[in-house]
Amino acid sequence: MSQTTNPAGAAFATGPTMTNRRPSQSAKRPLSRLAREANAVIAVAARDITITLKSPGMLAMGLIMPLIMMGLIGGNLMQNMAGGLGFGLGQFMLVGMLVTMLFMLTTMGMVTLVDDSDGNYSAELLVSPVSRYAIVTGKIAGSAFTGLVSCLGVLAVGLVMGITLAPWQLLVLLILAPLFCLSGGALAMIVMGLIKNNKTANMAVMLLTMPQMFLAGAIIPVNQSTGILWLASRLMPMTYCVDLGRAVVYAGSPEYDSVVMFNPAVNLACLIGLTLVCLVVGTVLYARSEKNR
Repeated sequence: MSQTTNPAGAAFATGPTMTNRRPSQSAKRPLSRLAREANAVIAVAARDITITLKSPGMLAMGLIMPLIMMGLIGGNLMQNMAGGLGFGLGQFMLVGMLVTMLFMLTTMGMVTLVDDSDGNYSAELLVSPVSRYAIVTGKIAGSAFTGLVSCLGVLAVGLVMGITLAPWQLLVLLILAPLFCLSGGALAMIVMGLIKNNKTANMAVMLLTMPQMFLAGAIIPVNQSTGILWLASRLMPMTYCVDLGRAVVYAGSPEYDSVVMFNPAVNLACLIGLTLVCLVVGTVLYARSEKNR
């Protein structure tokens, strides 16, 4: 290695050793940052999943809801109002309920952020060296676990009612499941950024999700809706979740045009756009509320 002397008489080294060291150090920074973000997502999600597994009541609720929604409400509709639709209401309803459980229970699971705030857990997370979006994504992933458990209940109720899906249809819905859960969790973040009372938050989330189940067409068709009902259904993220799920399940079938409302590309674009808007706005509101608490 050669040495060069500057005007002040100080010697500094030049050569391949110096030039090779700096790029390697800078290359490690993005990788370490990405690993830290991924670790935060996994840690937050694992905590919520552990809490769910230790709460039999939450798991029971996830299994009982499909029995009420699909077994009672859906069963009555199939026996009394399914005639003349032009397609089988059973499979139509099964797909809608699978998507709804993923969306709804992820949304409802985000209410635990209020408890996290009361216990200062959220404040500790927000001052950690990870992005707020990694924390929120981990929370959504953890909340989605109950939705996945509930889907097992939906499939079990469907099996008893004689309604099934092909393995490839279930696989495609499973691939889309993270997007459905992310959409529901992102919508809930807006509520969590505005409300800090547990009872009020639970009520607000319930009022936010229950109407969507009916207006989005999870159980009954909404193709012919007009006026305010038409506008409300188009503004709700669950509408595009349910319709996208049906688009992939009914692809190539004669019932496709009777069941699916929008082109899958339109569904995907609207779903991604609404999710990003809700995620950004909700995360900013939540972080601000924790800062001002």
